This record gives sequence, structure tokens and C-alpha cells, in this order.
Amino acid sequence: MRWLSALLARLKPDQAPVPTARAVLALVALAGLGLAIAVMVPDGWIVGPSLGVVLLVLVLVDAALAGRLGEISLNAPPEVEVGAKANLTIRAALSPRASQVEAALGLDPRLAPGGVLAMPLTRDGETHEGHAAIAPSRRGPGQIDTVWLRWQGPLGLGARQARRAFDRPLRVNPNLALLRSRGVQATLRDADIGLVARRIHGDGTMFEALSDYHPGMDRRRIDWKASARHAHLYAKEYEAERNNRIVFALDCGQAMCEPVAGLARLDRAISVALAAGWVALKGGDLVSLFGFASRVLLSTPFVTDASGFGRLQSAAALLDYESREPNFTLALATLAQQLQRRSLIVVFSDFTDPTSAQLMVESIGRLVARHRVIFVTMLDEELEALARAEPEATQDVALAVGAGQLLRQRALVTARLRQLGVDVIEAPHDKLGLSLIDAYLSIRQAGGIG
Repeated sequence: MRWLSALLARLKPDQAPVPTARAVLALVALAGLGLAIAVMVPDGWIVGPSLGVVLLVLVLVDAALAGRLGEISLNAPPEVEVGAKANLTIRAALSPRASQVEAALGLDPRLAPGGVLAMPLTRDGETHEGHAAIAPSRRGPGQIDTVWLRWQGPLGLGARQARRAFDRPLRVNPNLALLRSRGVQATLRDADIGLVARRIHGDGTMFEALSDYHPGMDRRRIDWKASARHAHLYAKEYEAERNNRIVFALDCGQAMCEPVAGLARLDRAISVALAAGWVALKGGDLVSLFGFASRVLLSTPFVTDASGFGRLQSAAALLDYESREPNFTLALATLAQQLQRRSLIVVFSDFTDPTSAQLMVESIGRLVARHRVIFVTMLDEELEALARAEPEATQDVALAVGAGQLLRQRALVTARLRQLGVDVIEAPHDKLGLSLIDAYLSIRQAGGIG
């Protein structure tokens, strides 16, 4: 039995041998064969246990032939954007005789459903390599904790498995695909804000200089006193205002945690806010983020230039999801106390019942007296589809009626906000960003913030 002891010594405890599915099926077949022999030849009952021992030895031999696990490495990015794909690569040093190599990663559930990601490994030169992709569904700090590896011997009867602990952080940041989109880049390129701060003439409310009046110019810009003094028509030129304060107030409550096209409304709102914030910073304005739910979750200092955009992105990544109704009264009252001068406040929110909508409208109405307010909400395409669908059964009629009622309630809330002087933007999630940027630029050029 020395050879068996030597064989067991080669099997490390952390790389324990296990039988494969093929070995289990072989055991069942041998058990049936041994039972048949014992029935036909009672003295031959020893054949069954003997075959089982032989199979056990073969499992151990096959597991030993599979070889030991050497170094194992994990290649993963330190951060990824929510909803975007990130590639992970595992490399393991294994014997050329190893077959059916499989790996499984234990990671944060926000990185993969169930917190487990499996992948096959194939031989690549002197190592085995496997690839997999993740698409995180939630923002925040994530981590890859453990790697399990399982590989079989050449006979397919015995396998070995090992566990390696990893402490690999993987941060999930807000998605900036909107900021990199052609629409936003075209806005940055074509709008007056440009990429370099410069004085912008012709818009705004800050008087800059007098110039000759030309046909087609707005007659309200004529300076009649100067024109009478010089017997020539002169028009006033204005400089677009800068250093306006822009606050993006993000509702992190229950309604904003509902998914839209695979991502939470809050994540899509953060992407829109960051894209609009980047445009505002490029235009020379000051930007701040304010997050709230049942309490105030985030209130950043004003970022004064584009070099501080990373601080906004990092702060937005930490905004958590809450399954509670937002406290608009507390949050917006706190925000109003923090703002010492007139600002543009962009509120991202949604509502599901008339009571919460009433409190929201009252709280936003108190802001309108001192600040310019934009209310941003995503068009509920699911309700629109239910309301427009042709009913085929009684249940479809009930769904259509309920959806229509909810849409009418939304329309009443948005109409009341407009009556209070709030600019309301309601659009599909993929058009919300450009709609907000266009509204911001229009307000800014008209001097409607300061």
C-alpha cells in the first residue's frame, strides 16, 4: 500500500480530489453488475466491493494525473460603469493533462446575478485561460472575493478543485455613455460655450458694449439715447452670464429605483445630470449634486471648473438606493437654506400616487419664489403602451383603464408644476439628456438664472 500512500501524499488538502459525474455513473453501473453477480453466484458477492475499490483507486489516480494548480491570476478593471460591459480574465498554471477546466468567481451581487460568475478555461500555451464579461446593474463599491477552480484528469473519472481568496475591489461608477455620445459632443462643439472660456456677445443680460444697428436685429436692443446723441442707430450688446449656480437634486427614493430598460431610473438620472453638469462646467457655471430620499444623502460643494468633474462623478457613485418614499419637504427645505443666491435647481424625480405628488408640488413651489426650477421625469413608456394597446380580453381593458388614469394623474401634476413657473421636461430615457441640455442652454442664453 506504499504506492497508495504516496499517491495520497501528492494530493494537497487545498486541492482535494472529487469524483466526476462519469465516476458516479460508473459506480452505479458497477453496483448493478455486482448485484447481478451476487444473485447468480452467491459466492461471488465480493466482486461488487472489489470493483468499487478499483473504481476508487482509478478516481484517485486520475485526480493525481490531473496535476497540481500553480499560480492563478485574475485580470479585472479597477472600475466599470453601471450597465456597461467589463471583461474579466483568469489564468491558471495547470498540467497539460488537465481537462474540462472550469472556474467560478464569487463576487458582489451588483456585479453579476446571484454573486457567482462561471466560465470555462482552455489551454493557451503553458497556462489555461478563461474569459467572461460582467455588466453591473447597480452603482457602488463592489468586490471579487473568491475564485474556485475545478479540473479533471485524462480519464474523466477524478477531478480536483481549489479555492483561492481574492480581495479585488471593483468600483461601479455612473454611466457616462451619454456624455460621450455624438449629440452631447456636437452640443459642446456647436454651442456658444465651446471648449475655451471666452466672452460671448449677443445673448444674456450683462451689458457689454454698443455696436452699429443692422437691419434684422431686435429693435428692443436699440439704445435710443446714444443713437440720438450721435445721430446714428446703436444697439446694445450683452454678454452671456457666467458663474451661475446649477444644482442637480436627485430623488433616490422608491420610485426612482424602478428599472427602465434594464437600469434603475436613478442611474439614468445620474447619467443625465453628469452630462448636463459637464456642459455647464464647460460654460463657466458652478455645479453641485444634491441627493435625497427619506433624508439628505448627499450635498457636494460647488465645483467651479471642468477639472473638478471627477469629484462629482465619485460623489454620484456613492448615492445609494432606498426603498422608502422621499421626504420632499425636508430635502428641498434643506437645499433652500444652503443656497444663498439665486440658482438653477434641476429636480430629478418620479411619483406613483397623488399624495406624494402633492407634497412634491408644494415643496417645489416654495423653491420657485427664489430660484429657477426644472423638473425632470422619464416618460413612462410601459404605461403609454398599456393605454394604447388594443384590448383582447377583459383583463386588458382593466389594465388600459388603470394605465390611462395614472397617465392623467401624471399630466395633472406636470400641468400644476408648469402653472407654478417650473420648467417640466418629460421624455424617454434615451432623449432626456439632450432635452435637459437644450433647456439649460436656452435658459442660460436668455439670462434666466441669475
